[in-house]
Amino acid sequence: MFNSHRPSLEELPSTAQLLRSTLIAAASAAAILVTVVLPAEYGIDPTGAGRVLGLTEMGEIKSQLAEEAEADRQIAPAAGEQSSLLDGLLGLFVGQAHAQEAPAWRDEVTFALEPGASAEWKMMMAQGDQAQYRVTVEGGRVNYDLHGHGGGETANYERGRGSAGSEGGLIAPFEGEHGWFFRNRDKVPVTVTVQVAGDYSEFFEIR
Repeated sequence: MFNSHRPSLEELPSTAQLLRSTLIAAASAAAILVTVVLPAEYGIDPTGAGRVLGLTEMGEIKSQLAEEAEADRQIAPAAGEQSSLLDGLLGLFVGQAHAQEAPAWRDEVTFALEPGASAEWKMMMAQGDQAQYRVTVEGGRVNYDLHGHGGGETANYERGRGSAGSEGGLIAPFEGEHGWFFRNRDKVPVTVTVQVAGDYSEFFEIR
């Protein structure tokens, strides 16, 4: 038989000591939640420490990916097929009707996107500059966000989910970078072609 030492009442922690330890543990957990967990998981950074540590950007990316995944989940396959067919027919008729009005594209770029990969292409534009564009996707579909930012201002022009391409024009409301963020949410590689023309000074990829 082993004899175990039974602590005396004097050796046991007091109620005040237990309460203090509990409060310290709770405060530590709250600090970790605010400075690490919220910025890294949700992009919420009330103290600013997450951005200093590089965690806020990670959380913003996670939130964006979650939003894209949820949006893709809500797109029924049948609805997507019908939409693609309708877009194709409308594109055919519009393309034929405006064949004589198609601009002479100033720049054109073609790139491949593996499943889950992304790319960002922008035009540097001054306030009031106008640009025309055409985007085509081969082999699948992409999600895209056509937006602009500069001088502390932002503009959201167009967003697409499960898109096989788009075309149109935009007028820059302020000086800055205006263009696309693409992401391939399909399970197969796709090829994206972007054609642009207009008043921009530079067309470039953001890496």
